[in-house]
Amino acid sequence: MREKIIELKGITKIYPGVIANDHISLDIEQGEIHSLAGENGAGKSTLMGILYGLNQPDEGSIYLRGKEVRFHSPKDSIASGLGMVHQHFMLIPKFTVTQNIILGMEVGSRLKIDYPKAEREVRQLSEQYGLGIDPSAKVSELSVTMQQRVEILKILYRKAEILIFDEPTAVLTPQEIDEFCDILMRLRDSGKTIIFISHKLAEVEKISDQVTVIRRGKVVCTKPISEVNQAELARLMVGREVIMGGGERVQVDNSEVLLDLNNLSYKTRQGVQKLHQIDLQLHRGEILGIAGVDGNGQEELENIICGKLHPSEGSLTFKGEDISQMGVKEIKKKGVGVIFEDRHKDGLVLDFSVKENLVLGFQDQRRFLKYGAFLDRKKVDQNAQKLQEDFDIRCGSLDDPTGKLSGGNQQKIIIAREMSANPEMIMAIQPTRGLDMGAISFVQEKLVEARNAGKGVLLFSLELDEILQVSDRIAVLFKGRIVKVLKNEGITKELLGQYMLGVDGEEDIDEAVNR
Repeated sequence: MREKIIELKGITKIYPGVIANDHISLDIEQGEIHSLAGENGAGKSTLMGILYGLNQPDEGSIYLRGKEVRFHSPKDSIASGLGMVHQHFMLIPKFTVTQNIILGMEVGSRLKIDYPKAEREVRQLSEQYGLGIDPSAKVSELSVTMQQRVEILKILYRKAEILIFDEPTAVLTPQEIDEFCDILMRLRDSGKTIIFISHKLAEVEKISDQVTVIRRGKVVCTKPISEVNQAELARLMVGREVIMGGGERVQVDNSEVLLDLNNLSYKTRQGVQKLHQIDLQLHRGEILGIAGVDGNGQEELENIICGKLHPSEGSLTFKGEDISQMGVKEIKKKGVGVIFEDRHKDGLVLDFSVKENLVLGFQDQRRFLKYGAFLDRKKVDQNAQKLQEDFDIRCGSLDDPTGKLSGGNQQKIIIAREMSANPEMIMAIQPTRGLDMGAISFVQEKLVEARNAGKGVLLFSLELDEILQVSDRIAVLFKGRIVKVLKNEGITKELLGQYMLGVDGEEDIDEAVNR
C-alpha cells in the first residue's frame, strides 16, 4: 500500500445559497493517478481550489505528508510542491515558451536573465517527459495542445511533485486526448502524484489508479478503478441510470429534403480551397452526423450553413429556397436553429441574466413584444419560467448572470432557446463538448425528440461515440470532401476512423493521408 501524501478532512465551503463542498474527506496516495469524477457543479473544482490555495475552506483541515498545512495562496502550495493546470490556460501569448515558464523564477542576475541556461533546462524537462516543446517558440504560435504542455512544463519547472489537472481534456480532440493520457501516465511512472478532475469516464477508466465520485458537494465513494466500470460510475455521478444515445426513435416520414447542398465549394480570400464540391442532403425526421478529424472543413461547412460565410461555388437550399447568400439572422428566420460550438462566444452573453439569454436573438419577435415595439418583461419572465421547467435549467434565480452557471446549464439555455423557436432544422455543433454524463444524456435526448417530431438535425461532433450513438446516417468529411455517406447500421469506430483518414477498401492509410 502506498503512503498517503494528501489528506483532506471535513472540507466544507459554502457560498450564498449553495453548499459547494459538504464535509468532504479524501486521501490521495503517493505516486498514483487519483481521479475526481462528478457532474459539472458537483464541487470538484472548488475542492481542488481549496487544496491549491485559491479558496479558503469554511471548515476542515488539509494534511500534506502527515503534517497539517494551510495554504493562503497558490504561492504557498507551489512552495510545498503542488502545481495546478487550469482548464483555462494562464500564459502570456507574446512571450516565448521559456519566458512563460520561468516568469517569477528567472535565472541569472537582476540585470541580466540567463535565457540560454533557462532554455536548456526547459528543453531537458520537455525531453524527459516526452512533451515535444520548442523552448524558443512564441506561445501565440502554438496549438491548444502544445499550450497545455507548456502549462505542464511550467509546474514541473517549479519542482511540483503533486500535479492537479482541472478538466484538462475539455478543449482537446480525441487524438490529442490519447496523447495527453500517455503524458499523465509517464508522469505517474516517474513518481509524480496526479489528481485528475474529469467527467469523461473513458479517460478516468483508462488512466486512474483510484477514483472518487462527488455528487452535489458530497463524496459518494472512493474505489480502485479495477472495481468499477463506466456504467456504474455514471450512475454514481448522476444518481440514476444514464441512457446514452437519446432514447427511443419513432418511425418518421423522412422523404422530404430539408437542406440540399449541391456541388458546394469554398475558397478563402487567400485562395486556399477548404471545401470541394460537397453534395449532401438532410431529410426531415433524421439525424445526419458529420464525422471527421478536426480541421477537415467542418468549420467552413458549419459557417456556410448558418450564414457566416458564403460558398464560392454551388448552391445551398433550405425547403427548396436558395439561402446561399443569406446572413445568420435571415437564415434563422427561415427556420434554422443553431447550437454553436463556442457557447461563450456565439451562444450567450454571460453578463446577461438567464431569462435575457433565453430570448437572445428572438427579442424582436412579436411573441416577446408589447404594442409591437417594446420588450414585454412579463412575457420574457413567463418564457423563462416555462423553459426552466421544461429543460431542467438549474440556477438560483432566473435573474442571475448566466456566467455563474455550470457549462451544462449554460448549454441547456441555448438548446431551450433554439428549440422553443420551433425550427424545422437544427444544426448542433459539438453540442456536448465539455459536458458531464447527465448533461450529455439530456442534450442527446432533446436532439432525438426533435428528430421524432419530424425536424431535421445536422450533428457536427468530434466524438465518434456520439456520432454512432445518435445519428441515423453518417457523412464523413476528409480534406474538405464528403468521402462517404453511410446508414448507421453495423458501423464500427474502426471503420469510421478509416474513412475519416480517407481510406476506402484496401487503400494504404499513409498514401491517403499524404495525398
